[in-house]
Amino acid sequence: MINYDKYEAVIGLEVHAQLLTQSKLFCGDSAAFVNEPNTHISPITMAHPGTLPKLNDKAIEYAIKLGLACNCEIEKVNYFARKNYFYPDLPKGYQVSQHTTPICKGGYVTIKTEDGEKKVQLNRIHIEEDAGKSIHDQDEHYTYVDLNRAGVPLCEIVTEPDLCSGDEAYAYLTELRRLVRWIEVCDGNMEEGSMRCDANVSIRLKGETKLGTKVEVKNLNSIRNVKRAIDHEIKRMIEEVENGGTIIQQTRSFDANNGTTFALRTKEEANDYRYFADPDLTPFHISDEWLKQIQSTIPELYESKVKRYIVELQLTEYDAKVIADERETADYFEKLISALPPSPPGEGPGVRYKAAANWMIGPIKSYLNENNISITKLSLTPSSLAEIIALIDEGKINFSVASSKLFPALIKQPNVTAAALATQLNLLQTSDSGEVASWVEEVLNKMPDKVAEYRKGKKGLIGLFVGEVKKLSKGKADPKLTNDLLLEKLNA
Repeated sequence: MINYDKYEAVIGLEVHAQLLTQSKLFCGDSAAFVNEPNTHISPITMAHPGTLPKLNDKAIEYAIKLGLACNCEIEKVNYFARKNYFYPDLPKGYQVSQHTTPICKGGYVTIKTEDGEKKVQLNRIHIEEDAGKSIHDQDEHYTYVDLNRAGVPLCEIVTEPDLCSGDEAYAYLTELRRLVRWIEVCDGNMEEGSMRCDANVSIRLKGETKLGTKVEVKNLNSIRNVKRAIDHEIKRMIEEVENGGTIIQQTRSFDANNGTTFALRTKEEANDYRYFADPDLTPFHISDEWLKQIQSTIPELYESKVKRYIVELQLTEYDAKVIADERETADYFEKLISALPPSPPGEGPGVRYKAAANWMIGPIKSYLNENNISITKLSLTPSSLAEIIALIDEGKINFSVASSKLFPALIKQPNVTAAALATQLNLLQTSDSGEVASWVEEVLNKMPDKVAEYRKGKKGLIGLFVGEVKKLSKGKADPKLTNDLLLEKLNA
């Protein structure tokens, strides 16, 4: 029987995030994802003789922005190096990357674990160009090469061996993907390959300080598969050692169909790449002024926003996290609460903010999920939603009617005010005591047996009567007036 618990895993991740530039790192070819192969290429992408690279400043800006958001030290004097190795999908026969001077050093990303918060330490973030894509399954005899991706700018985010499990890797990647999307430097779309992960995994006996031999699992294309691959690899390595074998430093791939890894090749060392400064690219310098300018473009980050929602807006931690999960949703929410009318005397502002949060987490979220759209595509403006909330606060409409009838109607007619549409659709509650009294009378006359039960002491039936009046009036009867008139009639 193998005792898995006597071992611990040591894990480091290398994440390649494609930067959201319009063009490639060293030429004007489009960096956009496209299915048609070899359409975003030029003599520079193809590395034709005599072509020269020209640096994309926006890629440098995005890399710095990411580094600042990850609490890194920015390397102000910088250059690119050639990393020499040959693949069919790398036309130059070398990759332009960074070696001794990564643009960002150190830093950390905070994650939540079962034991609380953990700062996952980063080793570096550096810039490099992507390679193309080799396609092996379209012809029995040939490999096809698509060079659309060759030269696209990447940031490689390298952690220290600071993670201990597949769960921690999952939490880290979730947080990192949220961050790159939040600051708008990468779309985080792992399915299209704009965010890819390699996992370096080793094991050692608990209490040991020396790192074990590592295995790298390459090109994992989903956060879930990163966790699955790491969990499998830890188990495989422990079983290998326990059965008397030796861990070999190698590169492996993950088969998502059966959840196992398989060997690709023995791992190269850094000196195998023969790095040297690229003679076609001059060193570049980052000024303090440019750093300050980039820093000013970083929005309030997720963790800060969640804490502010809890402290200042008095939201629950759950509500705050759901609303702040995506920057676009948080932006919509903040426009919404800005458009709300002032709280009436005696009512704390937290009541209004909670009402706004309930709409975001309830009807808005449900509508977006059902229609598979983002909140940026929602036709209902924050100010229109604020009008609905104001109508509810004023007792002119109840939440049920507002969410089921007025909300979908406003989505179809976003240029009409909430009050006008509610009036047009005859949804406004009435406080006419005569009209409400007639509905109350009709309900009580239809239910003499229940009235008798109530008068014998079954006071909980009041809810039934209120509900029946609500149905009869199609939600138009003022709830408080309904309740008062029912009590008056029942207790007469």
